Amino acid sequence: MPTYKIRGVDVDFPFEAYDCQLVYMEKVIQSLQERCNALLESPTGTGKTLCLLCATLGWRKSLGSFSTGSMKGESQDQAFSQSQSDSNKLPTIVYTSRTHSQLRQVIQELRRSNYRPKMVVLGSREQLCIHEEVSSLRGRAQNSACHYLCRKGAKRRCKHYFHVAEYMKSNPYLGDDPIDIEDLVNIGRKSGPCPYYLSRELHKSVDIIFAPYNYLIDNAYRKSLAVDWTNTVLIFDEAHNLESLCADAASFDLPSHLLTACISEAKNCIDHSVSRREQSNDKSRNPDNFAILRALLLKLEKRIMDVPIESKESGFTKPGPYIYELFSDLNITHETASMLIATIEDAAVLLEESNQLQSKGNICRLETMGEILKLIFKEKNNAHAKYYRVHVREVEAHFSDSLKGKASRSLSWWCFKPGIAMEEFSKMGVGSIILTSGTLSPLDSFAQELNLKFPIRLENPHVISSDQLWAGVVPVGPSGCSFNSSYRNRDSLEYKQDLGNAIVNFARIVPDGLLVFFPSYYALEQCIACWKDMAHPNSTDSRSIWERICRHKFPVVEPRQSSVFSVSIEDYMSKLKDPSSSGAVFFAVCRGKVSEGLDFADHAGRAVVITGLPFATRTDPKVRLKRDYLDEHAWSQNDGNKGLTGEEWYSQQASRAVNQAVGRVIRHRDDYGAIIFCDERFAQSQRQSQISLWIQPHIKCYSRFGDVIFTLTRFFRDARTRPCNKSTVQNSESGKCGEMRALESQENRLSPHATLKLEDQINAMESTSSFLETKSWISRNHFEEVLPANRSSLAANKKIQESKWVSSEDLLHRGKSPQISGSKILQRYSKTIDLTDDTLLDKKPSMETLTPCALKRKLPSSLENSEMLTSGSGLQSERHVSAKLGKDKDDSWSRRNAQVGSAHMSKKDGHVQGSNLNIFDRKDKVVQQSQDPLDDEEARGSAFLIQVREKLNATEYKEFVGFMKALKSNAMKIGFVLQSIARLFSGPERLPLSIRFKDFIPAKYRLLYEPYLGANDMNSSAPN
Repeated sequence: MPTYKIRGVDVDFPFEAYDCQLVYMEKVIQSLQERCNALLESPTGTGKTLCLLCATLGWRKSLGSFSTGSMKGESQDQAFSQSQSDSNKLPTIVYTSRTHSQLRQVIQELRRSNYRPKMVVLGSREQLCIHEEVSSLRGRAQNSACHYLCRKGAKRRCKHYFHVAEYMKSNPYLGDDPIDIEDLVNIGRKSGPCPYYLSRELHKSVDIIFAPYNYLIDNAYRKSLAVDWTNTVLIFDEAHNLESLCADAASFDLPSHLLTACISEAKNCIDHSVSRREQSNDKSRNPDNFAILRALLLKLEKRIMDVPIESKESGFTKPGPYIYELFSDLNITHETASMLIATIEDAAVLLEESNQLQSKGNICRLETMGEILKLIFKEKNNAHAKYYRVHVREVEAHFSDSLKGKASRSLSWWCFKPGIAMEEFSKMGVGSIILTSGTLSPLDSFAQELNLKFPIRLENPHVISSDQLWAGVVPVGPSGCSFNSSYRNRDSLEYKQDLGNAIVNFARIVPDGLLVFFPSYYALEQCIACWKDMAHPNSTDSRSIWERICRHKFPVVEPRQSSVFSVSIEDYMSKLKDPSSSGAVFFAVCRGKVSEGLDFADHAGRAVVITGLPFATRTDPKVRLKRDYLDEHAWSQNDGNKGLTGEEWYSQQASRAVNQAVGRVIRHRDDYGAIIFCDERFAQSQRQSQISLWIQPHIKCYSRFGDVIFTLTRFFRDARTRPCNKSTVQNSESGKCGEMRALESQENRLSPHATLKLEDQINAMESTSSFLETKSWISRNHFEEVLPANRSSLAANKKIQESKWVSSEDLLHRGKSPQISGSKILQRYSKTIDLTDDTLLDKKPSMETLTPCALKRKLPSSLENSEMLTSGSGLQSERHVSAKLGKDKDDSWSRRNAQVGSAHMSKKDGHVQGSNLNIFDRKDKVVQQSQDPLDDEEARGSAFLIQVREKLNATEYKEFVGFMKALKSNAMKIGFVLQSIARLFSGPERLPLSIRFKDFIPAKYRLLYEPYLGANDMNSSAPN
């Protein structure tokens, strides 16, 4: 594992780092050393997450050793006290990302590194609770039920909660190795402790905490963490949405139906408290307090309904401090608000105890009202109110309101300065705040919105070369109609028709997956409706535009409802692999789920089409007020410089959404694709300056649509034959390695004319059997897989899509035959059982593998058999092919291959090499003679792998497979691979695996493995 000295810090990196990775790590370490903030943009596929982890942990390790195992022999109080004293010297790292699924990928990257800090991942009860009843609840109802069962005086108690302390004492090493949400849940189910409270206890004595970043932004949750924030390092990964999340966290909307629900719950509390007094003389809760609460809520409802609204479009708007005037009319002030909040908290507990929430499956709406009051009255001097606007508007009536014939209104208090939430961190004395993402551009507006100083900034280039990306502005369509999706032009019939015809052309040219992004759901639905009814006016083809798109690619449309989004993704992936078409097209929306964080690597996304600029609706009250707020404050900066204006913000928000969408296309070092801007406004230099910096040099503007089609066709033609780079950056952002391409050594590389151009064969070939019957031997192409410097494991079942071919049609035109190296056919099997063989490791193909549609067509029998000659890697592969085909049970299959293969043998000095002509007979004999012993060896290997699957979880087994393939390819240090495998097998339950594994290691490496085996033995016998 290479070690780099960066600014005096030794950084262990699992692979040979690229220049852009070294620059990124240098910026991270500079921010940490100088205790200042950093704003770092690095495109997806550049290994951003791994660089961030290694640089941060390398810097932290340079300050002192990690606190792994620090709780051994200590009580929890001692451990907590020790952690607090240590934290004064050594800073805690808090690593946050947008979602838990992204954090899962970050922890996977941590496992690939050489660093083992004590760590924990924080989650909600919804993800961690294992109590039979509480786990079925959601939201505040679940939190309230958990609090009730964990109280000391509760009649019913949670058994899992009271096992936490005992488990923590007996397992001091918990967190020394990377653990995820699933690992904590498994611990809870096997050993009994509550995973939620286990993580809450563990976070008090760790070096690094992983959590969604709303856990830090939420003031109440942040205060519940036992972290000394002084000098703490805060990392916000995937921070492109941080600005909007901060603003939303500091704002609220109070619609009529929510207020009505709060009034109803207050009435229920009065009834319950009175009933308890009468039945059991329980006077713990005063019904008068709940009556006062209900009366205030009724007054607030009436006050909101009395607000004069001149028009539905404009609503009623006042400056932020007006909220205190409105509430003071109800006698709700700083003095009374605290008492009202206490009454609301009592009401929530009373409702839970009365089993109202569990029986009805509702959440406590009153708690939402409590959060609103806390937000409004959080500062004594109300200084934060100047960054807000009060807005009352009429909204679509809720079902409950419509039944009562009531009008529906919403009271909103919107924060227009997202930096309010971030300013809290500066007040707490944190050391550094690092914000990073693949799409932060434009950086200036991002920094201004967050109201923080970022002296360290970086816009990293990509690791791809110029021939891997086509980026162009398409200002006109096939008929010469200008592409402009502005409000004035988007409903034009001519515009929608020409855009549809352009997409027909792109669907024909772009291989496999095509992503088409619209500015809004309205534009998406209008265009598709038009295309389904309209044919080309100048064509004899009577089919509609939609039918012509479907002729080339199966369509999938992003749904508005998030509940069915996962179904649409599955539909796209299945259609992409359908052999009856040349791929699939996904029609989606900028700022939608498709544009946010999904991985469309390789064949899943060969091109992205942007059909317009996704400007927010100008008439939306929140957008309008935000623009007005920024215009008012643009010249009120303390440093005298002009701030961000409303129009600049409005424009840059659209550009940031575009950057997020186009980021779907290039996902790793060897990926390639096209970015097609179908809007003439992208030709403007000011607009291009807001596109991500790594894309800008590639953008070309075309005046004619024909030039677009010509250059795009040439790009994909050349991309298929482009030689792959031998070093591939791992796709850290998606948690998967980038696509691994099959590479052959220079001396055994096929000639350029031996690569099969499948796009020229699509119409000429006749499929005689299913793709599933052929993929097993296609995957065993004679190219040797080389583990790149930036890959720790091989992606299973990727070989199908990665093999290189040459067109037989090309060969016929040149009068040449495919050349096949005979030396490759002479590969022999070793008596050492090869656990890395695909026949053992890849029993269950990954459902996520996306096979290029061109490879799914059956090859002609002659080519098919000739390729079989080089498809195997020794005897095991050949037998696997026979088993897959399942037709020829005698040696006629080998003889038939020999006859076909003899016509394709490589020629040297004008004659066929005779040394290769008898190969097949020899191989047939080997098959006959060695069948039974090999069966025994394979059975042993298969049985061992079954045991490994049972003992390891899915993530660990995937790591094991990767290390085994790395062991085979010699691409990583043998000692590191063996140590990593031994670590996977550590623990008393896995000790038999650790011992048995030695039998499958080549003899020359067994001495290297024995020290790790001994270490495992000692660890398993050590007392807990």
